[in-house]
Amino acid sequence: MVVNQNQLYVSPEDYLAGERESPIKHEYRRGKIYARAGVNKPHVIIASNLGALLGNHLLDNDSIVLNSDIKIRLEEANCYYYPDLVVTCDEWDLSSNEDFILYPSLIIEILSPSTAKFDRGGKFADYQTATSLQEYVLVSQSQMSIECFRKNEQGIWISQTYSSGEKVNFASLDFNCQMELIYQKAKLAKD
Repeated sequence: MVVNQNQLYVSPEDYLAGERESPIKHEYRRGKIYARAGVNKPHVIIASNLGALLGNHLLDNDSIVLNSDIKIRLEEANCYYYPDLVVTCDEWDLSSNEDFILYPSLIIEILSPSTAKFDRGGKFADYQTATSLQEYVLVSQSQMSIECFRKNEQGIWISQTYSSGEKVNFASLDFNCQMELIYQKAKLAKD
């Protein structure tokens, strides 16, 4: 994320109006606007693979998978983020024509060296304010490794890591697939 430290507070309404006109994407966090980091080919391939796998899995379901062109509005955290992939099953999100969703059930971020620390820390804390969120998934693009955080019945986030040769499970969607399908055709980037 890149931010102008001299920038004054920007309201969510002004951010949304500017974002609708901007040729590049920006995220919004508590009154500050951040340019989205660029991505490389492995990132795009992994996101495309996951999007296709999840989209096919959800074809006969009242859920949709959306790519990084849609924002999530986190009202309690006062943020708008563009996750790499998000799944929503909420009727409002499914029927709304807004350029953001409010009720994610699964969020996937593909890690890069410039975003990994924030994706694991501040962004995850902000995402946790979405009461609809059941799973948060961090996908490495430097090795076959996926970390899935699931909210248990007590509201505690439990982590499970998947490696090469294992089957990945997103319990919120009853989705299972071999790790290699997610990384198919992606030449892993070196950190």
